[in-house]
Amino acid sequence: MSESLQARIERVLLGGRRKYTRLEVAKKVGVPLERATDLWRSLGFASVGDDEVVFTDSDVEALRMVQELGELGLYDESVLNSIARVLGQHVSRIAEMEIHVLRQLIAAQPSVLEDERGFARFIDRLVPDLERLHNFTWRRQLAAYAGRALAAPEEALEEGSQAVGFADMVGYTNLTRRSSETELASVLERFETTVTQAIAEHHGRVVKMLGDEVLFVADTPFAGAEIALTLVELAEADPVLPSLRAGLAYGRVLSRFGDVYGSTVNIASRLTSICRPGAVMIDSELAEALSGEPGFAIRHLRPVSVRGFDRLKPSVLRRA
Repeated sequence: MSESLQARIERVLLGGRRKYTRLEVAKKVGVPLERATDLWRSLGFASVGDDEVVFTDSDVEALRMVQELGELGLYDESVLNSIARVLGQHVSRIAEMEIHVLRQLIAAQPSVLEDERGFARFIDRLVPDLERLHNFTWRRQLAAYAGRALAAPEEALEEGSQAVGFADMVGYTNLTRRSSETELASVLERFETTVTQAIAEHHGRVVKMLGDEVLFVADTPFAGAEIALTLVELAEADPVLPSLRAGLAYGRVLSRFGDVYGSTVNIASRLTSICRPGAVMIDSELAEALSGEPGFAIRHLRPVSVRGFDRLKPSVLRRA
């Protein structure tokens, strides 16, 4: 790829040429340099020197929008930096995935780089389309979350009772040792596809993927139980996926900027670690909440001690 093509692609992605230092950007917007630097770091970017020309007009406009939102009272500085951290973490993964797909396209069709003008036009079309897709997905997710929040306006959004579950692949470490990179990538792709579709289908939410493990939440005990059992069943029926095991707990959960915290989350994690392959283990609170559901069978086990919890009362969850 020639230097001129790289420069053109960069201008499309960054919204213009690099022509400002960080000092000039802060001065143009009228914000303290420290605040602009904190926001830049929160987004996940390394600090740059005072004399490095790396910023564009789009950077100036973005910082100006942030400043206006702050002046309107929508965000204080700490909340804004927290939002920036979440955006940076998640969008960086999206960008990495999309560039990986683009590299695969180039590797499969090296001729696309021979006609540099044609490839540049392709990038010119691709970026706006991706941008619209990102915006559509964000609006849809925003509408879905707003619907859940407004359905129960008396409940605090940050803290409430939820079913929290972990599901992980059994024998993943051994799998990594005996599999090629291509084979491992195929398994991980199948795992991510399976769990995200099943969790969405049963009205849950993926909190995060942790390599061979997924953390999810559901608003009701029934939905959480359905998700956990479905994940285990799908893995058992899939010739590519290893067996899964799942731990599930129900109780108060603190939700903060897309992640979840609290003892309920920790209990679900501990239950997963002691669960057998192909099984679902639940805590006493979830067992009690599901006791009247005819579709489930619950077998209580002896109390166990795990890290952070003495005499935890687990149960095995099955379909009736």
